[in-house]
Amino acid sequence: MAADPTLSLEDFAAALPPFGRLIGLDLGTKTIGIALSDGRRSIASPLETIRRTKFTADSNRLLELVDEQEVAGLVIGLPLNMDGSEGPRAQATRAFVRNLTARRAIPIAYWDERLSTVAVTRTLLEADASRARRDEVVDKMAAAFILQGFLDRMARGSLT
Repeated sequence: MAADPTLSLEDFAAALPPFGRLIGLDLGTKTIGIALSDGRRSIASPLETIRRTKFTADSNRLLELVDEQEVAGLVIGLPLNMDGSEGPRAQATRAFVRNLTARRAIPIAYWDERLSTVAVTRTLLEADASRARRDEVVDKMAAAFILQGFLDRMARGSLT
């Protein structure tokens, strides 16, 4: 198996330029939720949801966004089990990242995404969003939740 191309959080932060947007990803089996930070890396906003088809098509769209938005790095939600262990979904996420970095060298870090979709779904329910609306936005909002968690920790200077 090839080595994991992601960086530690500390090395990821050091590899980034002083300013520049980050993309956050919530990789699901059917969709990829995408969020984008501002250039100062303080606020994450939901951007779009990719309906997954094949890796090439999915990664083409993602890399288009990287270029269009002048993205400095990616923060990928890592779906750990509640006990912190890695299961099949985490392995699939790592495989996606290995394949993506074979296409393009870009700084990438993982961020623990446990309960991100649950938290976003709860927020949408509290906002009385319809089931159709929740289904439409939950993945990109989960990506924003993941990315905002990373940005907040980065702002505190505690990425170690």
